[in-house]
Amino acid sequence: MDRGGPVARRRDPRDELPPADFQFPQDSDGDAVSEVKRRSSNTGDWAPGYIDYLYFSASNAMAFSPTDVMPLSVRAKLFMMVQAITGFVLLALVIARSVNVLS
Repeated sequence: MDRGGPVARRRDPRDELPPADFQFPQDSDGDAVSEVKRRSSNTGDWAPGYIDYLYFSASNAMAFSPTDVMPLSVRAKLFMMVQAITGFVLLALVIARSVNVLS
């Protein structure tokens, strides 16, 4: 989904990728101090990988909001909304079942 998918992000040069759906912190670290700047997407040619998306997904599901990765496109916002609502409904069902069992 983001920037043409995992194959395109590794294969194609950065300037040929489609627009990003998510803004990771590394995308805005270009003007940071030198030790942080080395890992930025501008300097280190960083691209998000599986673990980055896994962490982003877990933090979105647990916090019910974007924590450090911001959605940029409409479809990214919709996917994040569906994930947060699904997590909330699942949590509500588990709590309701627990209350029912205890009663």
